[in-house]
Amino acid sequence: MMCTTTFRFLDLRLRGKKKCQPISICVTHVMNRLKSLYRSWAIPCTGKEVYAPRHRAEWLGKISEPGVRRRAQFYYQQLDVLRLLRQEVRRDLLLEVKKHKAWKLLRGIPGIGPIRGAVLMAVMQTPHRFRTKRQLWNYCGLGLETHDSGEWRAVKGQLRRAKKQATVRGLNEDHNHDLKDIFKGAAMRASTAAGPLRDFYENLLAKGRKPTMARLTLARKIAAITLIVWKKEVRFDANYLKPQAA
Repeated sequence: MMCTTTFRFLDLRLRGKKKCQPISICVTHVMNRLKSLYRSWAIPCTGKEVYAPRHRAEWLGKISEPGVRRRAQFYYQQLDVLRLLRQEVRRDLLLEVKKHKAWKLLRGIPGIGPIRGAVLMAVMQTPHRFRTKRQLWNYCGLGLETHDSGEWRAVKGQLRRAKKQATVRGLNEDHNHDLKDIFKGAAMRASTAAGPLRDFYENLLAKGRKPTMARLTLARKIAAITLIVWKKEVRFDANYLKPQAA
């Protein structure tokens, strides 16, 4: 039903532990399988009502095939167990992470709550792996990929660098997906909650930046601020939003 290495975030001091799926992803997989089962029988199941315990009998009654109905019941049982296990792991995770001073500083960054802060520490392990914010951006998949052709041209028999700017081709593909999800989620949260980061996001929109690009800029800013707060062991300050600070 689930991998035995799901508890990878419990001991944040461990190093080199094999990568595995968090319980939250296991829960999502079961929920997706459940909806896929209903859709395979042409039963519309939008929204979250299909997962609610009080509506399960009604939803199971829509399946005419006994074998398929039994499989849906197993999915519901698996979902209930995983949800209870997720709450238990969440409590153990918070108990363990409270021993670390850096967690109390990281959770003060808008968008980085207690769970994101704990997962961030478990995945990143130490901020001293990255000398600059750009190294962290590339590791998180937030670095810009640029490609250029015709970088040099011949002028009067001599090679000179062309003045045209390099073309941006998107974000780097070789990255840590867990960290990218953390900073993207933090940017999404910070862009909707009141605070200095939301003001920063709205200023980008006012300058004509597209919402997707504004959230990307916000995610890069949060990553840079995380590096400052964790390395220097200081609390979040709105002045870090200034270009020279982050």
